Amino acid sequence: MIHQFIFAGPKPGLSADAFTSYWINFHAVDFAAKIKQIRQYLVAARLPVTTGRDVPSDLQGVAEIWLKDEAEQIASLQSPEFLQGARLDEPRWAAFWLTLVLNTESQELTEYQGTSPDPEFVKLYVLLKRKPDLALADFRKKLIADRGDLGKRCRLARHLVGFCRDATYGLGEPAFDAVELIALPDTSALDVLLADKSFAGALTKRAYVHDSYAFNFVAHEHWVIRPGER
Repeated sequence: MIHQFIFAGPKPGLSADAFTSYWINFHAVDFAAKIKQIRQYLVAARLPVTTGRDVPSDLQGVAEIWLKDEAEQIASLQSPEFLQGARLDEPRWAAFWLTLVLNTESQELTEYQGTSPDPEFVKLYVLLKRKPDLALADFRKKLIADRGDLGKRCRLARHLVGFCRDATYGLGEPAFDAVELIALPDTSALDVLLADKSFAGALTKRAYVHDSYAFNFVAHEHWVIRPGER
């Protein structure tokens, strides 16, 4: 399944609060959710948390979209619900020229073990790019091995890594190679994790990560189409 991340920010003159409110309460419900090929969909609004290496403040939210495969992704982009709906609505609230889109395949490192439906978690997104001399396969192995003990450090709800799909590299190098996603039950659990000096240091400096392409984004998720609803 394709796990797509769309990082976006408000158009000039629109406040961050108005931007995320419109995205969650109007665009997501009235336009994006009507695209039949989308299997799951959430919007996470940025929280005022600093980690020492945060994405630019221009980006105030991220959508996570799940689609079955490439065929359904293409169909979604050709659908009237997208072309005559969601796409036309975007310039009303989003600075589309700043948008960062990453198509990934997610690997669950720690699955959520709680009751259904999923709560709406606080999330730490970590955007990563490998060093130029490191093979992509080696980068992926190192990233997975590096996070094996994360559950011992905090009240971890879910942990996954979305690796940019191999097909992306046929068009050139993507801006990032991976999105690491750490879901926590609340901001107090996040505070505990960020206070862990060894973890906080690893966020900003890892031997296999390109120093200039490592950024963090803290947000609170809002489900629009939950797992199992489609």
